[in-house]
Amino acid sequence: MRFVVVLERDEEAGGYNVTVPALPGCFTQGDSVDQSLERAKDAIATYLEEETPESLRAAGVDPSVLIEVVEVASPLSA
Repeated sequence: MRFVVVLERDEEAGGYNVTVPALPGCFTQGDSVDQSLERAKDAIATYLEEETPESLRAAGVDPSVLIEVVEVASPLSA
């Protein structure tokens, strides 16, 4: 399964806060992007251990949905 994860820089503590929008309450953090992504994988796996296929479908998690990220040049990213 693929999940979108959102990394937000923590300006006060440093590092990144990570949320998984499709999984309410699934949160982690890390000192670097790589560490944050690895911890996100662990957090998702732990979250999924507690769920059933029915509860995931009820929450709107659809394993048949494919999510990709595209990058577009923007004057805001300069």
